Amino acid sequence: MKIVLCMLVRNELPCLKILLPQIPKTGKDVGYDEVVAIDGMSTDGTVEFLKTNGVLVIEQERKGRGDAFHEAFAKVDADAYIFFSPDGNEAIDDLKKFRPLLEEKIDLVIATRMVKGAVNEEDDKIFKWRKWANLSFNFLANFFFRKTSHYVTDSINGYRAITKKAADLLNLDARGYTIEYQMTIRALRMGLKITEFPNKEGHRLLGKTRAPSIPTGLAFLKCFFKELKKRSHHVNVTSNQKTS
Repeated sequence: MKIVLCMLVRNELPCLKILLPQIPKTGKDVGYDEVVAIDGMSTDGTVEFLKTNGVLVIEQERKGRGDAFHEAFAKVDADAYIFFSPDGNEAIDDLKKFRPLLEEKIDLVIATRMVKGAVNEEDDKIFKWRKWANLSFNFLANFFFRKTSHYVTDSINGYRAITKKAADLLNLDARGYTIEYQMTIRALRMGLKITEFPNKEGHRLLGKTRAPSIPTGLAFLKCFFKELKKRSHHVNVTSNQKTS
């Protein structure tokens, strides 16, 4: 199985200068066979820095996190993809945990921040607004779409891996930050094999998040209702076919 680490970057030069030397070189013992970067139109020297350090860069034609996923699926030759944001939030030590699960024929592997042994960056706060919102979205996804016994605890987290076969089957079309949520919902609806492992989320090293809470939350709600409508349409069509 060929597994490719896809680093999602956009103007991450300060973080990359710190983290890139810490990211293990390729090999089965580190969990992946190749490293590529999907760049969302950086203007701070990110692309030049990555190329200088021997990293293949695929430059997006459009901005958007979802578009980064689509570029990877279309242009990266792999049996499975690990998606990783090199900004300090996602633990580098956990990269090696994806391969064994993918080789067990798991379709979607998610590093979860919501179970015992995991850490969410808001765990040290009294009011965990973002975590509570994520848990609500998890509940909605599982309650309305889950077909297997596995309850997905972190439906939104971007630190994940998916097989090429599963990605093609899901026919994803989200363009922005909802890509992971749509991926999880459709995988649940289709009964794909999903598993999770605990992840210790760190704090972003430098700079600010590009996903403001309220607009992003509204985008997730819009994504949920879109998928719910699609599910209802599918159920109605199937029901009509059975009675005709």
